[in-house]
Amino acid sequence: MTSSVNLEIFSEVPLAVGGFSGFSGGGRRQQRGKGSNLRIRVQLTLEEIVKGVEKKIKVKRKVQAPGVSYTTCSTCKGNGQVMRVTNTILGRMQSASTCPACGGTGQSISSRPPGTDANGMLQTEETVSIKIPAGVEEGMQLKVSGKGNAAAGNGISGDLLVLIEEKVHDKFVREGNHLHHDLYISISEATLGVSKDISLLEGKVRIKLESGIQSGKTLRLRGKGVPDLNGYGSGDLLVHVNVWTPRVLSREQKQFFQKMLEDENFKPNPEKSDKSFFEKVKEMFA
Repeated sequence: MTSSVNLEIFSEVPLAVGGFSGFSGGGRRQQRGKGSNLRIRVQLTLEEIVKGVEKKIKVKRKVQAPGVSYTTCSTCKGNGQVMRVTNTILGRMQSASTCPACGGTGQSISSRPPGTDANGMLQTEETVSIKIPAGVEEGMQLKVSGKGNAAAGNGISGDLLVLIEEKVHDKFVREGNHLHHDLYISISEATLGVSKDISLLEGKVRIKLESGIQSGKTLRLRGKGVPDLNGYGSGDLLVHVNVWTPRVLSREQKQFFQKMLEDENFKPNPEKSDKSFFEKVKEMFA
């Protein structure tokens, strides 16, 4: 059985499951029992998080078996509560409490088919189709109402709690709605300047690196990050330039660099606009 459901998004979901919700006021005070919640984990790739995805999840949940019948609880006479009278120095005090026999539902099971538990429940497997919106994050939990375990009698089914887990990407690191990417270039490319194609999660973009670009420079591509969950645009892609230093040189290459040791153009001469590593980190987290 496949069903498509609506879901609610929470940054945190209480661990407590089940419970009852009562009705106030006079007269009968039956409570509708609620089935226990179920929890599952769903792993998503960064590509799925950026686009949004529909996942079909197989869930084992308890449902009420056909043929189960109920009668009025003999302990509370269907009221869901029992009255207790206590003698005190102020006189007789009357108090009400949830019926211990039926749990406040006012009903007791009278017959159940073979193979069911004490509450007349059967475990079944159901395929639930969950539409996960773009922009969800690691640790976020989605609540699918009514897809937990069913409750006995006229109770309300529990909820299905879906915990989001984000798979590690081989090219991008996520920080909120921003993405970070390390771009490695050679000394020759850094010296002469070069155009580079950056593979995005969707498509490609070409960036131009000016001649003399320094290792550690960060280029910001606006709107190329992760879409905001609430629809407030998308984050940015931060491209961190790293100049790759060769580990093995030929004899001619070594001679070239030895000649450049005393060349003024090869000596470090940072300008005020060339920020240090610590200044860049401070600016990034400001």
